[in-house]
Amino acid sequence: MSSNFSDFIIITEVDRGPAFAAAIFQRKYRARVPDFRHHYVAFWKRDDGSFMPVSYLHFTDCGDLLLIGGACTDGEKLHEMSDAQRQAIDAAGGINLAVTRYAIERHAADRDAIFGLCGDARSFSILAQCGFERVREPHLIARWSRPLTDARRAELIAKVDSFGPF
Repeated sequence: MSSNFSDFIIITEVDRGPAFAAAIFQRKYRARVPDFRHHYVAFWKRDDGSFMPVSYLHFTDCGDLLLIGGACTDGEKLHEMSDAQRQAIDAAGGINLAVTRYAIERHAADRDAIFGLCGDARSFSILAQCGFERVREPHLIARWSRPLTDARRAELIAKVDSFGPF
């Protein structure tokens, strides 16, 4: 049983997010996983060689920006892991941090910003490590992918506002 994070946690984008993350998402949000592109899943490679989804998040593609949401982790699966594996996850900053970084690396450069709604202090501490900042209280956050003028930032925030709660 390996305790090297990348040996037992495999993060990837999947086409059919609901097929992999429905149970985790339902437990956290009491809702169905949205069925659109850009689903990211962390799989736990168990000792028997099987893979079990343990963490999830999604991006909504809005052209020049992305919306991040749906981050959740299956605490029951974490408890099934060995102490060494849980320590490796902690040393890596947690699975949600790893999944978020993975998703950002794949798409941030193609967009001006990534926006989210975050009212949870623990979640925000993870997102802040990925470059997110509060842009408007109480919950709107953004990660700017490149230097933007104040006018462009305001334009993007107005676009996000036009979507309503997401």
